Amino acid sequence: MLEVNDLRVFYGDFQALFGIDFRIEAGQTVSIIGANGAGKSTFLKTLCGQLRPHSGSILFEGRPIGGWPPSTIAGLGISMVPEGRRLFTSLTVEENILSGGFSRRTGPWTLERVYRLFPALRTHRNALATTLSGGQQQMVAIGRALMANPRVLICDEVSLGLAPAVIKDIYTALPQLLQDGVALILVEQDVNTALSVSDYAYCFMHGRVSLQGRPGTLSKAEISDAYFGIQ
Repeated sequence: MLEVNDLRVFYGDFQALFGIDFRIEAGQTVSIIGANGAGKSTFLKTLCGQLRPHSGSILFEGRPIGGWPPSTIAGLGISMVPEGRRLFTSLTVEENILSGGFSRRTGPWTLERVYRLFPALRTHRNALATTLSGGQQQMVAIGRALMANPRVLICDEVSLGLAPAVIKDIYTALPQLLQDGVALILVEQDVNTALSVSDYAYCFMHGRVSLQGRPGTLSKAEISDAYFGIQ
């Protein structure tokens, strides 16, 4: 569904990504792990069109999309839950969720289905989204992304700053997102949580893929070495 080949990205004269190869199929969950500054956010921004590749290719369902505008890429079916949620502070819960449908893509996700996935949001539908707890705000951000009826859903640090019980609730809901063949990209610093739900994993270090494979085949020593660069 989404394939990246030899991707190189710069910020001015500074090279942030070095020859990244990446692949995800329909219905898969693929995690990207790595320390701060490893290149994960740069990679996501490039997938979504916020950054233009210097070289390499990004293919979505066989179509080259590298460097396309973010609105065009979203309209094709790539949607992101950004780090820090980035909710509209002046909008209610329901207005924030509905804002995700601006591309008017048809599909199975509706406001009612989002409320069934996260029942707590229905109760607070008319409250300002930023008055909710951190976990509920994260649910709003996920619901907003789902309203775009994505083919690829990218979740950037969904567990950041949340209590373990809330993280468990959010991750319990994730399998329901895959029922319609959605591909899920999870970017997490919580390595164990990410690997526990993933079909495949990539570890980034200093802008490169330092390790990849199926989680069950990767040892703790390999992950530690690829994550930190030391054993």
